[in-house]
Amino acid sequence: MTEQITHNNQILAIIVKNNYSSNGITFFTPDDFSQQLAYMNHPKGKLIQPHVHNIVKREVLYTKEVLFIKKGKVKTDFYSDDKEYICSRILETGDIILLAAGGHGFEMLEDTEMFEVKQGPYAGENDKTRFEGKNNAK
Repeated sequence: MTEQITHNNQILAIIVKNNYSSNGITFFTPDDFSQQLAYMNHPKGKLIQPHVHNIVKREVLYTKEVLFIKKGKVKTDFYSDDKEYICSRILETGDIILLAAGGHGFEMLEDTEMFEVKQGPYAGENDKTRFEGKNNAK
């Protein structure tokens, strides 16, 4: 199962649940995304020809993150670019999410281990603007 979280025709996130399955290769992201997310299911013996990647100049304007929930349960809150709360979803062990636009916040509902993959180089605190969300408003 997959789900796109959208707001004003903009993809905020793509969620791939841990029970997703398909044959071959499925890309979940549009070609113009600076972070691509695909699922691959190949039979035993399938060969992927060795290759190197060519130098291709790309311009990355916004950080897109992919989170792999290794273990646990996470509530994810989604916000518009204007910091308006949109909705929440629960991610569980084995789920994957690509955070593509807008804002987001997290609450760990269980002890959680996850991996994060995003573009670099890392810009530190210059990479984000923090704001009061629905769970930490005063």
